[in-house]
Amino acid sequence: MCRGGRMFAPTKVWRRWHRKINVNQKRYAVSSAIAASALPALVMARGHRIQRVEELPLVVENDFEKLKKSKACVLALQKLKINAELTRCKSRYKRAGKGKARNRRFRHRTGPLIVYNSNRGIVQAARNIRGVDLCHVNRLNLLKLCPGGHVGRLVIWTEDAFRKLNSIFGTSNKASSIKGGYLVPKPLMTNSDLNRIINSQEVQVSLESKKPVERTTRKVNPLRRPRLYAKLNPLFEQQYKEILEQKVKESQLPTTLSLLKPEKKKQKVKITITPQQKQQMKKYWDLVIGESIFKTRDRLDAERAAVKAKLAQLAKEKAGLDLLESGSGAQPAKPKEAKKPAPKDSDQDSD
Repeated sequence: MCRGGRMFAPTKVWRRWHRKINVNQKRYAVSSAIAASALPALVMARGHRIQRVEELPLVVENDFEKLKKSKACVLALQKLKINAELTRCKSRYKRAGKGKARNRRFRHRTGPLIVYNSNRGIVQAARNIRGVDLCHVNRLNLLKLCPGGHVGRLVIWTEDAFRKLNSIFGTSNKASSIKGGYLVPKPLMTNSDLNRIINSQEVQVSLESKKPVERTTRKVNPLRRPRLYAKLNPLFEQQYKEILEQKVKESQLPTTLSLLKPEKKKQKVKITITPQQKQQMKKYWDLVIGESIFKTRDRLDAERAAVKAKLAQLAKEKAGLDLLESGSGAQPAKPKEAKKPAPKDSDQDSD
């Protein structure tokens, strides 16, 4: 009930923070992280300063576990020539976000990991050194071996802890005696140098000959490429040569259409009709079009009747009936006119 109110849907302690993973997958990840810690390239890629370290994996004698003071532990780490690594982890910086108010205000770099077999004072001596973590060999933590999911952490092994790895994870020939016959994963390839394998004479002889690559020409628009248009149109070739003689770069040339515009303007001829010519052409337009393009119903019926009469006359000429009519002197029959109805008498006439 304080100012600002409570948090909506607060995080509960019974939230499912963890997820179950197969045992074999966890062992595979731990063994892979241990193997990566022995490769200087991966360790340097993670950011550790190991330029002066003599060799990896870094194994020290068992007396290292007897150290009880932080000062003595720092001095021992300096003797191992990882001063630059301790200096890198010495500085700290503020965390971004709300984590500053949740008891994790500062952050620092992750330094070396010390793996021991028995705690004879090493845990109390090294736990206060910034960036240094400790882990028992029987309880190797994956989050410490590869923090953030990045393999290649700098690991300092004691002699007994390093020897115990064979009994925990087994070897390439012998199964583990602690993890119930667990076998360390083996690589499928005995030689991982692929370039050497592929370029070897044995592989190259058995390979098929290289197939020729079929290349297709890209379609180019000649109306945009004057050079191509000059090859297709011989009339434009001379004009294209004159343009190139002016020392104009081909990349600076405009499109073919813009070059042909002046030629098109020359070809256009404007036709002007005088009023006298319009008067002379009036009869022609009257015969072709008539007085108006849109005709009335009466005019269309009259034109249709004239066309029918013309067709009937042509049919008679073809059959020779017109000669018989002219020889007999009979006049051609006129078309009968429809009789008009007689007008009805009005009411007064009937009376």
